[in-house]
Amino acid sequence: MDGGDTSGTMTLAFELDALKALSDPTAAFSDARQWTKYVGVVSEQPTYVVTNYTRKHRIRQDFFSGPRGVTESLENVKRQFDTDRHVYVGTTDDDRAAAEETDWEYLPVEQAAAAAEWALGDEEPEADPFEDDGRDDWP
Repeated sequence: MDGGDTSGTMTLAFELDALKALSDPTAAFSDARQWTKYVGVVSEQPTYVVTNYTRKHRIRQDFFSGPRGVTESLENVKRQFDTDRHVYVGTTDDDRAAAEETDWEYLPVEQAAAAAEWALGDEEPEADPFEDDGRDDWP
């Protein structure tokens, strides 16, 4: 976020889908570390899903949601990481509602990406190798 919080007094949380929407989530995380004090991932997804994704992309989080829901996670992060600002980057109205309920600033991923000069990724989700391929030649 060019011209943003250069004092490092911001906690930034990405919803997992917001992070996945970026073309280079690893670079975005590294960039965010330059102007935030803490950065992590908060999601309704099971812990292993978040952990697998962040490991695959070599993302080192300062915090993650664990087995809690988004609202409880945002409350816990805000209590544990005392900074001047707490910003939640998300993709849905539910993400916005969770931010408002927990007194976090909300940024849609498109707005955060534009402000930070991060490229958004392809609109097509990653193909699931186990998804039905439509073949009916299996005995």
